[in-house]
This record gives sequence, structure tokens and C-alpha cells, in this order.
Amino acid sequence: MKLSAPLYALKRRARTLSRTENIPLTRALDRIAAREGFAAWSLLMAKATARLGPDELYAALRPGDLLLLGARPMQGKTLMSLRLAVQAIKAGRPAFFFSLEYTEADVLDRLRAIGEEPARFGPLFAFDNSDDISALYITEKLAAAPRGSLAVIDYLQLLDQKRDNPPLAEQVTALKAFARDRGVTIAFISQIDRSFDPERKHVPGPEDVRLPNPLDLALFDKTCFLHGKEVQLGVAA
Repeated sequence: MKLSAPLYALKRRARTLSRTENIPLTRALDRIAAREGFAAWSLLMAKATARLGPDELYAALRPGDLLLLGARPMQGKTLMSLRLAVQAIKAGRPAFFFSLEYTEADVLDRLRAIGEEPARFGPLFAFDNSDDISALYITEKLAAAPRGSLAVIDYLQLLDQKRDNPPLAEQVTALKAFARDRGVTIAFISQIDRSFDPERKHVPGPEDVRLPNPLDLALFDKTCFLHGKEVQLGVAA
């Protein structure tokens, strides 16, 4: 069954309904789901995100959004982030990839592995693996980026690695303010704690994000978690 609108738009309708009719958001979500032919919002989400691809995920992002993209190792989170970058480029938007883990050759090889030739991107794709990567460094590099640009940070926890960097919570807060002000979408690749058990649930969630230091995950506008062939999109209330 095809939805009448993207998930983020349906969630927005539910928030409006919740305010105008003074009902709990959960009840409003279920009412929106009923209009789409589902008995509950949870069933709508399960159906809508079962085969979520990079094009649908990119379409769900708005300028200024912060996206948390999490998965255990070898579950495709880096490839998904690169596919998001490709979607931005195809839309005529610049894409930036900041990595504290991969070399440029690694990233170019992964782009070719998903059928993309980086040479065709021209100036729309920029890779940066400076040892100085931090919130301040990223905002300086994105200072001239036009509205609608996409930046990938690989990965969230490494921003907290250097002792002379501000705490992770301060860095993400600063990046959120910058993203909102400049209309730049920022996707953070994230590690998932080893305690995540796919036998208990198919896809990790915010509670499974590995956080050596405190961070309010409500700073992220959207989340995307992957495991196996399943992809789960979450939209902040």
C-alpha cells in the first residue's frame, strides 16, 4: 500500500492534529495511520520502512536536519551514507564526507562498489579526513556551503576522541545550530553498543547507540537504524 505522503509529512499532520484537538500525540499518530489504512501507527511504520532505500531516506530529510545513522559493523551504514551523498549530488546539491576512520581511496572504492564513478561528481563531492575534524572544523569547512548541502560525519563517537575537543554534547549542539541557520543537512554515522541482540529485536534503536559520554539524542531530527536487510526510520516528535 502506497502512503498518501512521506513519513515526515504524516508525522507533521499528527503533531498538528494533536495540538488542534488537544489529544496525545500517540493517539493522533494512530488516527493518521487509520486514514492510511493501518490499525496503528506502529504497523504503518513497520510497513513503510521495511524496504527503505537511500532515495526514500533522502526524500525524508529537510534542509537543516540532523540525521543519526546507526548500525553494528558490516551492516551497511557507511554505504547508506554514501548513497545519501549520491542522492544529494544527483539533486544538484554538494555533498561532503568528513571521516576520522577512512582514507580518500577507501571512500572512492566504496562509491565504485555501489556503481558510482566519483570522477563524474566533480566539485559536488568533497572528502576530508583531517586529524583536526571537530564541530568547529566542520562548520568552518561548510561556511560557504549552499542551503540544501549534505554533510556526512564518520563517525559520531570519534568527535569525542581528542581530549582538547569540546564534549560531544557541545559539539552536536553547535552543529545543530549551524545546520538550522544555514540549511545544511548533517548525517552522523554512529556506532551501536555490543549489547544489541538481534535475537531480541531485528533493528537497533536510540537506546542501543554507544555513548561513552552523555548526549541528548533528541538533538537529532531523524534517525535511521540498519541491521541485515531491515531499515528503520524514526522522526522526532
